[in-house]
Amino acid sequence: MSKYTDKLRAIFHGTMQAVDVSAAVQRAIRCYGSSLHIANFECNLKEVNRILIIAIGKSATPMYEAAVVALRHRLEVEAVLVSPLPLASNRQLTVCPAAHPIPDEHSRRAAATILTKLRAADERTLVLFLISGGASAMVEQPLDPGISIADTARFYQALVTSSLPIAKINSIRKHFSAVKGGRLACAAARSAAVCTLVASDVPSGLTDSVGSGPSLPDSTNRQECLEALHHVMETTMLPDSVSSFFHSKLFVETPKPDDPIFARNYSANILSSDDLLAAASRSASAAGFHVVHDNTCDEWDYRKAANYLLERASELRRHHPALCLVSVGELSVPIEGPSGKGGRNQQFALWCAMEIARRQEQLAVLSAGSDGIDGQSPAAGAVVDATTCGRARQLNLDAQHFLNAYDSNSLFSALGDTIVTGPTGINLRDLRIVMSLPH
Repeated sequence: MSKYTDKLRAIFHGTMQAVDVSAAVQRAIRCYGSSLHIANFECNLKEVNRILIIAIGKSATPMYEAAVVALRHRLEVEAVLVSPLPLASNRQLTVCPAAHPIPDEHSRRAAATILTKLRAADERTLVLFLISGGASAMVEQPLDPGISIADTARFYQALVTSSLPIAKINSIRKHFSAVKGGRLACAAARSAAVCTLVASDVPSGLTDSVGSGPSLPDSTNRQECLEALHHVMETTMLPDSVSSFFHSKLFVETPKPDDPIFARNYSANILSSDDLLAAASRSASAAGFHVVHDNTCDEWDYRKAANYLLERASELRRHHPALCLVSVGELSVPIEGPSGKGGRNQQFALWCAMEIARRQEQLAVLSAGSDGIDGQSPAAGAVVDATTCGRARQLNLDAQHFLNAYDSNSLFSALGDTIVTGPTGINLRDLRIVMSLPH
């Protein structure tokens, strides 16, 4: 490892320390005298008796804890928490285990619990949704109750390996599910109001796609759903029960913005990949690097994205020898055949390492997930530079073999090049940094 990969690690850790979802929630929820403000919603505390919090996603635990602090015991609080960072249940808090990225029996039970709570919410109850990335798999109940948990899991597996952009995947999920695409807002129809605070893991402007928009009006439609589904079915056989659903009367349109159900529905995006980008830029700048942003390659194939960013960095370093090219978003890794232990960040990093060696470039690259989890591996991502492939050869490890086997984590673990943070409680998409190495 080089001093430059050490710098990349330091920039990443500095970035993660600066992105604070708890602080964002507390900024969004304010109590002034008898008034409660949640983003763009305001009410008199005398108009409601209690608040029902539904927190789902990878950031659900810190978001829930921050909301309770912000409310400062001004209202009776009841909550359902579905999170990979669980708390202990108590009289006011129901904790449901979280499944990700494939729904299971826990997802079905969480959906049933939430629907029961929402349907019991009356005109003196304010409902607050705290939604973050990962929520789609954690809470699921098909519109067709006859679709089994096993078939739902197979369906999700087909979606997550389809190479479709996340918004298209979620357009399918919304139309498949009884708890997505605004349908949880429908379940809370009798409540005083519905507020949603979102920590986004999707591209800007697609807030209703986070967690497949369980409490927000759906901006997609059945036709878009079917077009995206056709792409999935070109390469994957869906379970018969799922295919039949999309040809049945149960396949109905999701509620849209003009639906009366959203007359008392308020939402705000309180944290996003833009905040991740800004924090990374500050961290790199503080380390003495000239910083350039480039999100052009968001949702590209990982090889195309790697080549683009490496070429862009090579051009920029002519004028800025100490450079950090910063990019956020998620990449596509089409999987053909069996896969080993890895994820899109480490697959991207390994391709970069091979390209850097081939081009004989003095560049270093970091790619890591802000949630601390890359694919099926225990790592958030990896760092590479011009020495990576050479060090692998010294250990009789063939980088091309690990790339072909989608087993990048095994290689990077052997080299000591992984970034391991554990679950961070933050999910704002992936961060990539290409650093030029001044002579």
